[in-house]
Amino acid sequence: MAAPGTTWIGSIVIDCKRWEPMIEFWKAALGYEFVRPKSEDWALLFDPHGSGPNLAFQKDPDGPGPVYWFHLDLYSADLAGEVERLVALGATRGPPAPEDADYVTLADPDGNPFDVIDTRGFRFGQRTDAGTSP
Repeated sequence: MAAPGTTWIGSIVIDCKRWEPMIEFWKAALGYEFVRPKSEDWALLFDPHGSGPNLAFQKDPDGPGPVYWFHLDLYSADLAGEVERLVALGATRGPPAPEDADYVTLADPDGNPFDVIDTRGFRFGQRTDAGTSP
């Protein structure tokens, strides 16, 4: 086990075929800044406020596979507004969630699924009540 504070998630890496649309979508969705290293098959977005992990993109002509082993959860206090904003940026709607769900599943321009989570009732990243506003 790593000593506390010595290991953390520095980047989440996404393989992608649609290179520029993927970078531009996630840049706008998260308000992150774009850094392109010298390599033409690797890009990095970072949180200018230093509170989130980096999001890295690796060009992959084969693109993502049919099975996804992880996805991103985006937290929002305005679930409906955030979903509409992301759809306007190029996300597509995924399968409908159960009626009482506190999330909406979307997909980015390469088809990678991610959820937008309603954070009303959250405290320190966890739901503390039945989902009502604080």
